[in-house]
Amino acid sequence: MKKDELLCDCDVIHADIVDRVRKKMPDQSELYNLSDFFKVLGDSTRANIIWALDESEMCVCDLAVLLNMTKSAISHQLRILRESNLVKNRKEGKVVFYSLADDHIKAIFETGLEHIREKFEED
Repeated sequence: MKKDELLCDCDVIHADIVDRVRKKMPDQSELYNLSDFFKVLGDSTRANIIWALDESEMCVCDLAVLLNMTKSAISHQLRILRESNLVKNRKEGKVVFYSLADDHIKAIFETGLEHIREKFEED
């Protein structure tokens, strides 16, 4: 596709479409929060942690060994993920286990990964 084929060269505004979409548009605060949500997922270390927790509930020590990171670094990232409501934890004795917060996080992550893998299969 040529560059000029991507430009809209019309003078007509499709008012019916604009009005319909405007009525359904979320509040700016919701879109701002959604943007923040994706920013949290946009860090490769946190993506690694999310991937691991998508596979299994894990403690900080196990994540640190798996990802070849310090427990302190893992704990820092888990705090960010927990504050963003992407992961939850439960305590069993002295061990704290982490898992994905809910099925929405699992679905968003797996769908994104599937999308990326499709792109690489096409190339």
